[in-house]
Amino acid sequence: MPTIRTIVPGPDTERDFRNALGRFTTGVTVVTTTTDSGPIGITVNSFASVSMDPALVMWCPARASTRYRYFAEAKHFAIHVMAEEQEDTATGFALSGRAFDGLDVSLNAHRVPLIGGCLARFECTTTQTHDAGDHLIVVGQVTRAMLREGKALVFCMGKYGRFMGV
Repeated sequence: MPTIRTIVPGPDTERDFRNALGRFTTGVTVVTTTTDSGPIGITVNSFASVSMDPALVMWCPARASTRYRYFAEAKHFAIHVMAEEQEDTATGFALSGRAFDGLDVSLNAHRVPLIGGCLARFECTTTQTHDAGDHLIVVGQVTRAMLREGKALVFCMGKYGRFMGV
């Protein structure tokens, strides 16, 4: 029988708390926007739908990220749901905000970079932001979406994986 530990979140249990959160398997997304110095992206797993009417989604950039200010100030952004074959793309944007080299990228009317090959994409206009501890909750109204068939890239316990269903 596996060992079960109960913790109270705090400075002394931060790693255990992070590990507990990591047990939840999430999809992998790359969020992109444009800046005065060019396009920028970031890999995130804190993405969720909020509302169907109006069409709203949310995601949460970490305040500690060097890219935080670009996304906190962005009026427009795109969320790309990564396909299983896009692990390198997700890793690239986890390491660098400028990982566009070699990718199929176009710009929308707001000059937001759109990455090709993803399973779904949501082009958004920021409608609200909310302080949330060490993150910011960014709510965006979806102005255009795309989707294709395929299998999703997932993330669990610090590793990428594949969804075996469907």
